[in-house]
Amino acid sequence: MFNEILLGGSIATVSGVIGFFISKKITSANFDIYLEQAKAKAKAIDNESQTLLERAHLKSRGIELEAQKEFDSAKERAKADLSQREDELIKKEQSFSRYKQSEDEKIQAAQNVINAKEINLKRNEKSLSQLKERYEKKIDEALHVIEHVAGMTQEEGKTLLLEKVEEKARGDIAHIVRKCESQAKEEAEKKANYILAQATSRFAGEFASERLTNLVHLDNDELKGRIIGKEGRNIKALEVLMGVDIIIDDTPNAILVSSFNLYRRAIATKTLQLLIEDGRIQPARIEEIYNKVSTEFESKILSEGEELVAQMEVGSMHPDLMRLIGRLRYRASYGQNALAHTLEVAHLAGIMASEMGGNAKLAKRAGLLHDIGKALTHDHDGNHVDLGADICNRYNEDEVVINAIYAHHGQQEINSIECGAVCAADALSAARPGARREVLESFLKRVTEIEDIASSHSGVKQSYAINAGREVRVIVNATLVNDDESVLMAKEIAKEIEEKVQYPGEIKVNVIRESRAIEFAK
Repeated sequence: MFNEILLGGSIATVSGVIGFFISKKITSANFDIYLEQAKAKAKAIDNESQTLLERAHLKSRGIELEAQKEFDSAKERAKADLSQREDELIKKEQSFSRYKQSEDEKIQAAQNVINAKEINLKRNEKSLSQLKERYEKKIDEALHVIEHVAGMTQEEGKTLLLEKVEEKARGDIAHIVRKCESQAKEEAEKKANYILAQATSRFAGEFASERLTNLVHLDNDELKGRIIGKEGRNIKALEVLMGVDIIIDDTPNAILVSSFNLYRRAIATKTLQLLIEDGRIQPARIEEIYNKVSTEFESKILSEGEELVAQMEVGSMHPDLMRLIGRLRYRASYGQNALAHTLEVAHLAGIMASEMGGNAKLAKRAGLLHDIGKALTHDHDGNHVDLGADICNRYNEDEVVINAIYAHHGQQEINSIECGAVCAADALSAARPGARREVLESFLKRVTEIEDIASSHSGVKQSYAINAGREVRVIVNATLVNDDESVLMAKEIAKEIEEKVQYPGEIKVNVIRESRAIEFAK
């Protein structure tokens, strides 16, 4: 049994070995076939690439030959063109040489003629000089003979002759002058009417008369009591601090702020509006809001002045002058707002100067500054003309501007077209119906005089004319004026007002003396 198994295993082993060799032989035969096939394909690819390469060489050779032909053709054409240009240049050079030679010959001929004429001119000058000397000698001899015969000198004869001619021609001269004056007057009148018509038709300014009171709206009448305050301390603080008269009457939901000073009245109105919105109405808060509003108004005045100067297109201007222009909004003259009047004069002056052939820009600048002194009269002594001229001189304004400031009040003669335009525009703006009110100006002048009299006394800090000019409040320095001196000062001010100011009824002089102690808790 064991032998049979061993025999079977041997047979199987032999069979496996024989099968392995047979399989290897078959695989080797297949590999040779594949190798032969691959070599055949590689050879075919190599042959095809050689064919393509030969074709490419042939094609590139053809392209190269074509390019060479094109290059040779272009080269020949360039040579031909260059040769043609060289021929043309040679011809032009030859032509220019002939032209130059011809011109040189002409110049030489002209120079010869000039030299000949110069020689003749020198001869003629010499001959003329000799003739002139002989002529002067003959004239002198004739004059001596005439003087001897007439019995008078040459100067005397000349004077007599001119007198006779003037006497004879006086009538003709007078007639001519009269005729010219008449024509000039007619022409000037026509031209002036034309210029004024052009100016007034091309500019139409608005006008609203300035009032002496501002109305402050209240949400309810209970606010009136808060504005008055306990024992009237709030309204007293408001009136003393702002220099205005606050009128609280039976008018529903409204109070009036009265003052002839437009700037003060505007600040007071804004302060009251802010206090009403805030709700905290007490002396300390009043002073805080008032200081804040005053600062804002100063900034607003400068920015408004800058905008107006830019809109008028009059060039750069010093900031102080622009601030004063903005301040004119809060000044009035005979009921006419000073800023509205100034802008009206500037526009009209520019148009008229342009029509008359002057400098429109300079005329507008002079019109804008002609009443600038009115912005200073509340704070400085002197009339607005001198104050305006002084500040414009300080900032090196043009002489035309200074002349316009003086001339529109008749203190100087008009020296330019621009100045004449400003004076005419000022008269136009002030003279049109409804533009001004004499009554208001007289009132403003009176209250200004009252304030000036009060402020002139030693120790006075501030003075305000209120209640339509029927009362003046004088705030004095408590360290310089005692109670007895304040009584005496009130009598002196009242007496001086009686002597210097004309007014209806009576004026109450109220001298206020108070001292404050301020300290901060840190």
